[in-house]
Amino acid sequence: MRSKITLKELAKLLNVSVSTVSKSLNGSPEISKNTVKRVKELAELHNYSPNLTAVNLKRKSTGNIAVIVPNISNTFFAKVLGGIENEARKNGYQLITYISNESLTVEKQIMDLISNGLADGVLMSVSAETQTTKNYDHIYRFTEYEIPVVLFDRINVDVKLDKVGVDDMQSIYNAVRYLKSKGLNRIGLVCSIGDLGLAQARIDGYKAAMNDQNTTFQKEFLIVSNDPEVLRKQLGLVLDTYEMEAFVTLDYLSTLLTSRVVQEKKLNIPEDIKIIGYVNEDFAPFLWPSISYIDQHPLSIGESATQLLIERIKKMQPKEFDTQILNTKIVHLDSTLI
Repeated sequence: MRSKITLKELAKLLNVSVSTVSKSLNGSPEISKNTVKRVKELAELHNYSPNLTAVNLKRKSTGNIAVIVPNISNTFFAKVLGGIENEARKNGYQLITYISNESLTVEKQIMDLISNGLADGVLMSVSAETQTTKNYDHIYRFTEYEIPVVLFDRINVDVKLDKVGVDDMQSIYNAVRYLKSKGLNRIGLVCSIGDLGLAQARIDGYKAAMNDQNTTFQKEFLIVSNDPEVLRKQLGLVLDTYEMEAFVTLDYLSTLLTSRVVQEKKLNIPEDIKIIGYVNEDFAPFLWPSISYIDQHPLSIGESATQLLIERIKKMQPKEFDTQILNTKIVHLDSTLI
């Protein structure tokens, strides 16, 4: 197969300079209409397309956006990536996607690669290990390189950068308040991601909603562990000891586990136990019974984060960081039928 024709070859065929061909293709007023017409007709005849790498280098731009996600086991991040892809493509950017696997070491290696000029900007959801160790030096280093970084989803970190996410505390507060408005008071919380900043914000929302004039927060109802088996045992013990009325679950795993353990205890959802959890909208309706969930609008998070990053790429504003908070909503399915 013949390689694509180059600017130099077009110029030779037309007996003009490379500069004339380039300016003609870009519609420069310096070139006569007749010459522009000849150049464009010949370029179309030979299916000419510009070398994007060369164009971007000339503009000191790669045309790439790097995206770092902590894992791919959660379909939430696939939805966010869909939003990022939509907005990036619309603005002429390509994505380079990396997975940190919740590792600080891998995250640092990825950032080192990107810093070598692979991308114009970075969209990032920080790893669990990064949050646990509070080691953010590798992220801050990008501000020295003048490469903009926008954090998404996991924004409950003490880092002064642009961020796009939801109000995790308010989301759970609203869920608990809804359950209490229906006369339910023995409400438990189940969480398998306690090492993440967003989990602590959600736990704070639960405590705030439980500590009102009618009820008092009971630490026994707070079931948190990164180990699924420990979580299962603690949940079973609480169900055996207390006449629980509802649970809010803070992540995908804890939502599925709670639904299973409740039913293993011969309790019915929603007649005996109500559940509001974090389940992707693609799966929640197909669980049995279907689980009411908190919609975080992952597509919108991806689109908004990308819009903000592109704005920073085009016009850097390193001293004025923006935090965009999207509203969540409770989608009621079988598990909250009253």
